[in-house]
Amino acid sequence: MAESLPATAVVRVSRGNFDLARLAEVHAMNTRTAEYLVPAIGRLPGLIHYYTGVSPEGSMVAVSVWDSDEHATQLNHLKEMIVDARGEAEAAGVQFTPIINYPIDWTI
Repeated sequence: MAESLPATAVVRVSRGNFDLARLAEVHAMNTRTAEYLVPAIGRLPGLIHYYTGVSPEGSMVAVSVWDSDEHATQLNHLKEMIVDARGEAEAAGVQFTPIINYPIDWTI
């Protein structure tokens, strides 16, 4: 059964790539930043889901579902995200690609 989402819902995708030699460092950084990102992001209105993962192929991703583009873009101004976590990720060698919000057309 498909999840019922607002018609204005979006998926926000943030990706980064890193040297495989730094996999353990990036994974540890991703786990560590959850300590302050989870409460900070959880306080934002409009959040439906949030997922992160680090691939052993040299990339990491954060995928979130929001009730609107306006609420998804709150992350663009969240200090814990744009200063703290981004700084830790870049120090671990992560190079980010542009973040994109996608309107949701359908779900399963």
